[in-house]
Amino acid sequence: MNDHQYVAFGERKVGDGEPIFVTYEAGPTHEGVESAKDLIRHAARAGADAVKFQIFDPDRVVEDKSALFTYEILVDRETGKTETVQEPLYDLLKRRALSNDEWREVKACADECNLAFFATIGFPDEVDLVESLGCASIKIASGDVNHFPLIRKAARTGMCLQLDTGNSTIGEIERAIDVIRSEGNDNVIIHHCPSGYPARLEGINLNIIPSLKTLLGYPVAFSDHSPGWDMDVAAVALGANLVEKTITKDRMTRSIEHIFSLEPQDMAAFVQLMRDLPTALGSSRRIMQPVELEKREIARRSTYLAEDTPAGRKLKDCALDYRRPGGGLAPDQAEALGEQSLRTDLPAGHKVMPGDLA
Repeated sequence: MNDHQYVAFGERKVGDGEPIFVTYEAGPTHEGVESAKDLIRHAARAGADAVKFQIFDPDRVVEDKSALFTYEILVDRETGKTETVQEPLYDLLKRRALSNDEWREVKACADECNLAFFATIGFPDEVDLVESLGCASIKIASGDVNHFPLIRKAARTGMCLQLDTGNSTIGEIERAIDVIRSEGNDNVIIHHCPSGYPARLEGINLNIIPSLKTLLGYPVAFSDHSPGWDMDVAAVALGANLVEKTITKDRMTRSIEHIFSLEPQDMAAFVQLMRDLPTALGSSRRIMQPVELEKREIARRSTYLAEDTPAGRKLKDCALDYRRPGGGLAPDQAEALGEQSLRTDLPAGHKVMPGDLA
C-alpha cells in the first residue's frame, strides 16, 4: 500500500477521509469545442471537482474505418424504450475529435470555471499535450493496461495516473502499477469501470471495489456506465473515493453514452448526494450523537417504588415499577444493586436514584 490514505490530484486530494471526488465525463457526449465548453460550464455550476475528456486521433486509433460499434440510445422518455444502434467506430470518434489548439481552448474554459481537467490519452505525443496543458491527471484506458511504453511515459510526468481496469486481471493491474512506481510516481487511482453502453447489472460487480482497495492499496474510483445514480450510491457505500459520471445536454441524443448520462437539471443534485453520502455512512464504530443520547434518555426507563417503602429494605425486596423517562436508576442498575438498602423512608411513586441506596 502507498504511504498515504489519499493521492494528490493537483490541489485536491482523493482518498479515504476526503470528500467524494466527482468527475463529470464529457468526452463521449460533446459535439465540438462550443459543446465541450458548454458541458464544462454545466459541470462547474453543479459543483463538480473535475471534468474529463478523451483525446485521440481517429485516424491513428482506428485501422478498419468500416468496423461497426454497437450501443443503445433512448427513444422514449416516458416508457424508457431504447434502440440498438450500429455505426462505424471511426465515424463515432471523428465527430468529437479536436485539434491541439481546440483542446487548449477547452482547457482554458475549465480553468476559468475552476474545474480540474484531465483526459484519457492513447499515444505518447498526447501525454506531451496534456502535460503542456497543465493537467493534474492522466487517465489510461483499460485497453492499454499492458501498454507499458505509454504508461511509463505518463508516469514520468509526475501527474496523478488514473488506471481503468475493465476486462483486466488483478495481475495485469499490479504489473501496470509496478511500471508506474518504477518511474517514481505513486499517485495512482484505480478505476472500476464495468463494460457496456450501458453496463448490464450482472456485469457491474460493485463488490470488487473493496477488494481492489485491499489488494492494491490505492484509492478506487467507479466509472459509471448505468442510467441514474443508484450504482454510484452503492459504489460509494462500498468504498469508492471518486465517481465518474457522464453528462449530456440531452439523453435522447442519437449517439453513444447519452442514454445513461446526467442532464443539466440533475447534475447539482448528483454532486450534493455524493457530498452527503460520507456523512450518512458515518463510521464503522458506534459513536453516539448528542441527539441520539437525548432521545435515548426519553426512551429508556427508570426504577420507581410501587408502594411506600421503609428505610433499610433491600432494593431487591422492594415492589418496583420501571417507567419512562430515564435519568434515574436504570433497570439493569437496580438488578445489580439489589443487595443495597434504602437510606430513608420513601413514598410510592418515588424515582429511585443511586443516592437513595446505602
